[in-house]
Amino acid sequence: MEFLVNIRFNWPDTITPEERKRLREEELARAAELTEQGHLVRMWRVIGRRENWGLWRAKDGTEMHAVLSSLPIWPYMDIQVVPLAQHAVDPAPPQVE
Repeated sequence: MEFLVNIRFNWPDTITPEERKRLREEELARAAELTEQGHLVRMWRVIGRRENWGLWRAKDGTEMHAVLSSLPIWPYMDIQVVPLAQHAVDPAPPQVE
């Protein structure tokens, strides 16, 4: 199942620059793992904002929640998840694995 995910970052003032740097490094490593596992498919940055949109895959909403909550910066994210369904006129349906 595919999900369109919008993530906005809300860093509290209490996080030090060192802790923020460490969390970003951990986030990059975790994103690489999730990409390798087939969960993170695409990612786009929103220009001028601490925000991104991504195409993610999971077997269902429960697994998608587990995947997103495994991100190191999860506590500082405002996330919106939109489950996607196939459309009859989609010119490029997803590949079945």
